[in-house]
Amino acid sequence: MNTRTTAYASAGALRAFLTSIMILAAAMVSVTPVAARGAPDSFADLVEKLSPAVVNISTVQTIRGRSGRRVPDLPEGVPFGDLWDQFRDRMEDDQEPREARSLGSGFIVDATGIVITNNHVVEDADEITVTTADGDDFPATVVGRDALSDIAVLKIEHENGDRFPFVKWGDSDDERIGDWVIAIGNPFGQAGTVTAGIISARNRSINNSNDVEFLQTDASINRGNSGGPLFNMKGEVIGVNTAIFSPTGGNVGIGFAIPSNDASRVTAELVEHGKVRRGWLGVGIQPMTEEFAESLGIEQEEGAIVTRVEPNSPADSAGVREGDIIVKWDGKTVEDSNRLSILVKRTEIGKPVKVIVIRQGERVALDVTTGELPASLIPGSGEDENGQPGRPDRSERELVEGMELAPLNDTLRRRYDIGEDVEGVAVLRVARRAPAAREGIRPGTVILRVNQRTVDNPAEIVEIIEAAKEEGRERVLFLVNYRGTTAHVSLKLMEDSGEEE
Repeated sequence: MNTRTTAYASAGALRAFLTSIMILAAAMVSVTPVAARGAPDSFADLVEKLSPAVVNISTVQTIRGRSGRRVPDLPEGVPFGDLWDQFRDRMEDDQEPREARSLGSGFIVDATGIVITNNHVVEDADEITVTTADGDDFPATVVGRDALSDIAVLKIEHENGDRFPFVKWGDSDDERIGDWVIAIGNPFGQAGTVTAGIISARNRSINNSNDVEFLQTDASINRGNSGGPLFNMKGEVIGVNTAIFSPTGGNVGIGFAIPSNDASRVTAELVEHGKVRRGWLGVGIQPMTEEFAESLGIEQEEGAIVTRVEPNSPADSAGVREGDIIVKWDGKTVEDSNRLSILVKRTEIGKPVKVIVIRQGERVALDVTTGELPASLIPGSGEDENGQPGRPDRSERELVEGMELAPLNDTLRRRYDIGEDVEGVAVLRVARRAPAAREGIRPGTVILRVNQRTVDNPAEIVEIIEAAKEEGRERVLFLVNYRGTTAHVSLKLMEDSGEEE
């Protein structure tokens, strides 16, 4: 009896010991850290393979000079007549058209010479030159450009019909936060510059864009990188470098790229149709909030609440009503109004879509046939009387008091990170020795008022300044906004045009 009991006790102790060992081993396995993929030993092989397809883009823009009164001649023999003649000649030279040059980046996606870049790189260009990695220059024509997505498609050709090296699109949806990427471009005119980093975030919205959810990267991106490719480690283009966030204007490790899935879709539309066709629902919307949900007595904090239904729109035909909360579009969850806008625009025109709305606390299914977004609702579309994409009126730009000025548009808002609530005239360039430069006015500044008058275009500023000169004033009062800060600037008027450097 005692012997049997002792044996049972020994067996029980052994089982307990073995169980403890197994639990300890499992715990050790469970806390073992996940092995992360290390950085590549070198990017050199990849860069050597990809660089031939990356190009530099240079543009020339003709800017109309200031219009002004002709400086009169002095009678013969008047003292200092030679100096007066020099002053008059400089004033008249300032009225001649000038050329502005800028640089950007791009990449070839087809052996026939299809080049991708940003719309804001070529938007106002009169001449576009593409320089390949081997130093050859090619005049480029615009196949199509799209202000809403900031994508432009160019075409270059070899005189002898030779093919071009090209790169392929990747699937940006497959890329994860933390994946390695490399950027190749033309920052500050330094051709073939290569930088590396990781994908820092996804689905970023910048400048209130409701057409693109950007990739964020810490690969160094600077001025001149715009339009260049962002590659994954397979050598595929997974983004088009477009913008940076920077309080200083230089790289601080926060760059943004248009995902390749968006860029390739827009490219295909531009190549096939010369414009981008987008889906349209025909509603005014705003995001659902906790306060709205509480007011309606429902537990629904996601979705887009309908504030307006356009007559004869797809939404009107489907029975969408004001006050409906759209929570699903074609099987996809609608988190907010921005997400709905993106989903609708990406939907094929004419496609029947199942839409789920919450109406008076009940879920209602509606069948919507997606329409085509009218050109009049696309910022910067600028279609002409034939319905073809037109170009901005060059006469809207002015050289005023040593500043190149232009009306605000979506491209300039994106380029200089100007908020939607800021309205006025944008400063594109400032002559180094102009009074405006000494007062701290710089590219990206928005002129809101001049002598307490609201201004919407450069011509209004010219008119106010000319009136001030006729009254004998030496200064005008500007109200300006720069990076969200508003201030008054007393600007001394130039006695002559000065020279830009």
